[in-house]
Order: sequence, then C-alpha cells, then structure tokens
Amino acid sequence: MSRLSAPRSFAVLLAVGSLALGLGGCSSSGSDYSAGADSAATAMQSPDGQVPAAQAAPAGGAQPFGAACASVPSQGAGSFAGMAQDPVATAASNNPALSTLVAAVTKAGLVDTLNSAQNITVFAPTNDAFAKIPKADLDAVLADKAKLTKILTYHVVPERLAPAALPGEHKTLEGGKVRATGSGEDFTVNGKAKVVCGNVRTANATVHIVDTVLMPTS
Repeated sequence: MSRLSAPRSFAVLLAVGSLALGLGGCSSSGSDYSAGADSAATAMQSPDGQVPAAQAAPAGGAQPFGAACASVPSQGAGSFAGMAQDPVATAASNNPALSTLVAAVTKAGLVDTLNSAQNITVFAPTNDAFAKIPKADLDAVLADKAKLTKILTYHVVPERLAPAALPGEHKTLEGGKVRATGSGEDFTVNGKAKVVCGNVRTANATVHIVDTVLMPTS
C-alpha cells in the first residue's frame, strides 16, 4: 500500500491542477467579461485611487482622461466599465455628476432617442455646469420643451469623436455646429466649455463631459 500512495497522490495533484487551469481559462473568456467587470475593476484599482487603463477603457481604445474622471466610481453601473455596457442615456443616469442633464433629457422626452441612436458623441454638461445658469433662466428652459430639446440636441454630434478627431467644427443634431480646440488631453468646446472627463465610452456613444452648458446661436 505504501508503494502505491505516492503515485496516486501525484495523480490527484495533477488532476486538481488541470481543473484549476481549465477554470482559469474559462473565466478570462469574452463571454464572462461583463459578469466579472466589477470585481476585476476593484482588483485593478491603483493605491492612489486613479482608474487604471484596463478598467477605464473596457471597450478598447484610448482611456478616459481629465481631472473629473477621478470622481467616477471604480465599480458598478456608474464606473467606466459599467457605463460601457449601457446606451448613453442609461449610462449617464448612473453617474451622479450628470443627474441634472438626465433630468433635462427625461423632461424633453429624449431618453429613447439617445439610447437608440448609433455611434454618436455627447458633450455632457455636469451638474455644476447647469448651476452656472441663473435659476430663473434654467427653470424657464426646463419648462419650454421645444427650447430644451434644441439646447440638448446641440450637445449631440451624429458620429463618434475620439480625442484626436475633436479639434474642428462638428455639425450637431440640432443643426448648428460646435467647435472644439485643443490637443492631447486639453480640449475646449465653443471657446469656454472645458472637457473635464473625455472619451468616456458607452454602448452607443462617446461622451465628453464638459463644465459649461453649450448654447446654440439661433
């Protein structure tokens, strides 16, 4: 019996090792990515709280950039990995910094329009951007669906604009044009709206979060 125990133990170890390798290979497959995205993002978060590239750009390509990106949750539906799984209006609703924008989009009846659009760019004003507008003026806009729709669609370009493609003029869904200037990770839209967290990917859009509400000229 003692002569057979060592080979049998060795065989058991080999079987366990093979099973572990097999399970490891399955968990890294593309089909399991979304289910494990939150735990992976948590495991990869750097000690200084910055979001690493692997979590910031789950869909591939350049990662989000800008000082405001640091406030994005590292996991869950509001994280970069989570937002990449949802269409743009739904993704924005999971980001607390965009709650005023989401309320405006809902009031204008544009949720389904934005969620069903394909390959768009959204310049998304933060809550602080809306707070720059005098309350009486903001309340008046929110009460005027036609005007609100005009302003919101002015923030949407019917193509995905990666950072390298941002500089220049771009026609919006409203019909007017926005003009972006800058390079690298420093961009301004219409001369005053700074991109504070750019190149955020959602399922159907690229989002550039800005610190000022854009106003159409007409």
